[in-house]
Amino acid sequence: MGERIRELRHQKGVSQRELARRSGVTNGMISLIEQNKTSPSVALLKKVLSGFPMSLADFFSGVDEAESTPVFFAAHQLKVMDNGAIRFRQLGEQVLGRSMQIMTETYPPGADTGETMLSHESEEGGFVIRGQIEVTVGHQSTLLGPGDGYYFDSRLPHRFRNLGNDTCELISACSPPSF
Repeated sequence: MGERIRELRHQKGVSQRELARRSGVTNGMISLIEQNKTSPSVALLKKVLSGFPMSLADFFSGVDEAESTPVFFAAHQLKVMDNGAIRFRQLGEQVLGRSMQIMTETYPPGADTGETMLSHESEEGGFVIRGQIEVTVGHQSTLLGPGDGYYFDSRLPHRFRNLGNDTCELISACSPPSF
């Protein structure tokens, strides 16, 4: 088991200290596991593997999750979600273990995420590519145009509205994914 963890760490170019930081265990524990001086519990092994990230099943089957999970996506492979007015194109499928969601968002004139403000356990940010969008976060509101951006704690109530006459497109990221 220790050799496999060391091999994965080397493949990914991660030091013992970095793996310890990512997984929330001590550097000494990573060293002991790699030297086969201790046998980790299932819970500890899951914690260590979260630093790659990799599932227990993939670890024991010898599959490198990074190699089995798609890395590149053609435009036609993006997941499209449409709520009737707003269109989201997500980079890749929602995959367990992914900690970030990247999308293009398209808001036609008059599109609005709704009078009820959104709120979820996440952080999000983005840039306006074209058009304009009114972004409200808590009690703050502003109109953003091409090249402008936003970044906020998504637990704060927020709303996006296109008050203009042109379609607005933005690139956004959300971590962890909200849907």
